[in-house]
Amino acid sequence: MNVLFSVSFLKSLKKHSSLKEEIKRKVDKIIENPISLGEPLKGNFRGFCSTPVKKSFLIIFLYCNSCRKKGDDKIILCSDCQDCSNDTIKFVEIGPHDKVYKK
Repeated sequence: MNVLFSVSFLKSLKKHSSLKEEIKRKVDKIIENPISLGEPLKGNFRGFCSTPVKKSFLIIFLYCNSCRKKGDDKIILCSDCQDCSNDTIKFVEIGPHDKVYKK
């Protein structure tokens, strides 16, 4: 599995360091089986998935295989899409529910 972390994800991880262990456990579970843990998002976030770390604290990620199968790669237009294999997971953002969806 190829795993990528956005700059924004890494900055947010430092900001929410008190949840670092819970976030790491959830990231590891997503890497093991991204399809079972991710809830597909709709609207402006089509192609992305989210999963809770805590009740209102989310991880937003993209699993390239699912994105391509659904044709969402034509909407998202990742700049590195052609360079990523199907087994790539991109961790995009973490944070409180309301703040994650505003970005």
